[in-house]
Amino acid sequence: MDAGIEDAVRLLKSSALFRDLDEDGLRELAARAAWRRYPAGQAIFHMGDPGESMMGIASGTVRIARTTAQGDEIILADFAPGDVFGEIALLDGQGRSANAMAITNCTLLVLSRGDLLVFLGNKPKLAASIIRLLCGKLRTADDRSADLVFLSLGGRLAKALLARAVGSPAFPGGRVSLSQSELATMIGATRPNVNRQLKGWEREGIVAMNRGWITVVDREALKAEALA
Repeated sequence: MDAGIEDAVRLLKSSALFRDLDEDGLRELAARAAWRRYPAGQAIFHMGDPGESMMGIASGTVRIARTTAQGDEIILADFAPGDVFGEIALLDGQGRSANAMAITNCTLLVLSRGDLLVFLGNKPKLAASIIRLLCGKLRTADDRSADLVFLSLGGRLAKALLARAVGSPAFPGGRVSLSQSELATMIGATRPNVNRQLKGWEREGIVAMNRGWITVVDREALKAEALA
């Protein structure tokens, strides 16, 4: 067993989609997969492209986004190591439903549509895992739609920051490295309005902004904003 397959098995085990497979199933699937590397800023696929494969992230961050008819970008999700993406078009045989781009240098494990469908025929547990994954993404999309309708800009922004703030001993509330423009596209707002809201929270001691980082200072106050 070469190192490439061993790495593939470890990645499959770390993914919620494949972790229920037994060792033989993991190795069989890993043997069918291929590795691809993408530098930061490179497109992985575009909306409408044939859905010929799904990908698991070994390293790096992948952004899923859509472009509106007016040319504006709407960020749908950022995926991290252990996440899988591209499964919707792969399963229904239609075109990609969004764009995917490497935000950082990425190493991806790629499973072709033909190989995965053959494998699924003998693995009902994996089919059930895929159904759970798709249901989870549908619920996320429903939540996003509800947020746009029912939450204020402050509520949407608070939820986005809380979901993405990474804590550390130095910053227990967490820090977010997204730009204000990126946050605006995530929550359906404009950059000036996001900036105005962040500056207001900064004056209130809820967040701090420095050198491209947004630091959550008062997490409980931000949670209250998200629930308001």
